[in-house]
Amino acid sequence: QVQLVESGGGSVQAGGSLRLSCVVSGYTHTYYYMGWFRQAPGKEREGVAAMRGDNIYYSDSVNGRFTVSRDNAKHTLYLQMNSLKPEDTAMYYCALRPSYAYFSGNLLTEGAYSYWGQGTQVTVSS
Repeated sequence: QVQLVESGGGSVQAGGSLRLSCVVSGYTHTYYYMGWFRQAPGKEREGVAAMRGDNIYYSDSVNGRFTVSRDNAKHTLYLQMNSLKPEDTAMYYCALRPSYAYFSGNLLTEGAYSYWGQGTQVTVSS
């Protein structure tokens, strides 16, 4: 059974940084399609960063401030978040699509992924 567990969330002041981690277990294929999403209260879930192999994609709202990376040996996906803003406050989720399920569409959309973590809360105060 594939499981994704996020950690690293917390409360930080505007301008600060956090690094989120997502540990994957029960998955035996290549890490190829992975993403980070967030959902603020009353808003739809938004894709913020994604990886297709070594290709990386960011939403306009985080481009230049967030960096996604992956350590295959540790089965872990990371999201380094710098210059945080109050509007970054949300629950952050990681997501995984099996590498054998070819996908050429937009990886910043929820429908691209089969597996999701439970989320980690990020709160940015002004």
